Amino acid sequence: MSRLLPRLAAPVVAAPASVHRMARRSTHPWAWWCWAIGAAAAVSLTHNLALIVLVCAAVITVVMVRRSDAPWARAMGLYITLALVIVTIRMLFQITIGGIRYGRVLFTLPQLQLPGWMAGIRLGGPVTLEGLVYTAADAGRLGAMIICLGAANALANPKRALRSVPSALYEVSTALVIAMSVAPQLVESLLRIRRARRLRGGTVRGLRGLGALIIPVLQDSIERSMSLAASMESRGYGSTRDKARVGRGAGFAMLASLALLCFGAFSLLSLANGAVLGISTLGAGVVAAVIALRSSGRQLAVTHYRPDPWRARESITALCGLAVIGVTVQLGIIAPKVLTPPAQPATWPALDPLMIVIIGLILAPIAATTTPPAGEA
Repeated sequence: MSRLLPRLAAPVVAAPASVHRMARRSTHPWAWWCWAIGAAAAVSLTHNLALIVLVCAAVITVVMVRRSDAPWARAMGLYITLALVIVTIRMLFQITIGGIRYGRVLFTLPQLQLPGWMAGIRLGGPVTLEGLVYTAADAGRLGAMIICLGAANALANPKRALRSVPSALYEVSTALVIAMSVAPQLVESLLRIRRARRLRGGTVRGLRGLGALIIPVLQDSIERSMSLAASMESRGYGSTRDKARVGRGAGFAMLASLALLCFGAFSLLSLANGAVLGISTLGAGVVAAVIALRSSGRQLAVTHYRPDPWRARESITALCGLAVIGVTVQLGIIAPKVLTPPAQPATWPALDPLMIVIIGLILAPIAATTTPPAGEA
């Protein structure tokens, strides 16, 4: 009897598609923001052109490897163009108006005589190598910071970032979601109303037809935004009505965190030897802000839909950004002339082994993260 029965092969259970999507899930958006802010802060502490260029190249490499196919991920070219425009404009101002005239003269432009009420401004004159190098480094810092923040916008899903806002800031996140929805809805309303007018036989175009479009488009977009806000509230996106008042301790911790963050930023950017004081004060401000937000959020009945997990890859990505700041500060303590070369005389950018560590930390998320799956919202 057993010989007559066909042998039944062991069933092969295929892994569901959700398992593969979880293995290739996108990294938490705030982890990318921590990484990008760390790279931007490191660039703001240096005038070394070599380090600025290497940081930009590393950041762009991470974006090219780990960006998704979402529309916002394609905006990296816009940020790179904006950075190049800023550098070009600063260089043109240095050549034509020029605030730095000392050093080795490369060429001399014809100088224009200006009236007396424009004293202190000079058009034309000598163009020096030191002036061009200093301007390129100074403008490159700003351009590199724009590229770093643009990388965060290209890698982090803005909808998921708003969804992961702390509970204490639910009102801000709700307002931002509504504000972000106005522009797309405005375009959609314009297309729908123009299509409806054509179906009704409307042929008026130009400025005369613009007046007949503005009011319906604005009314439709505002109504859709209000319906979105109502649907968000009805589905529990935010806080319930029986929320408790925020305690005095949380409010005091929030004020203390703001004061520490402001003083730390001032020490880091303004004081001559305020790097250590600024970093420590900023760290204390961040800790106080986390305590205040968690304390306030526990007193609010806020719901979360599909909260994004924070796992090892997110921790590694965020810690890489913090480590970049730490290594840059250490480089400024050990070799200050490498981090901030002297303006005169102009020399080739100096190199240091710690610069390799900085670039390696910026590139580390490539190994720690994965490419998001196609079509993930």
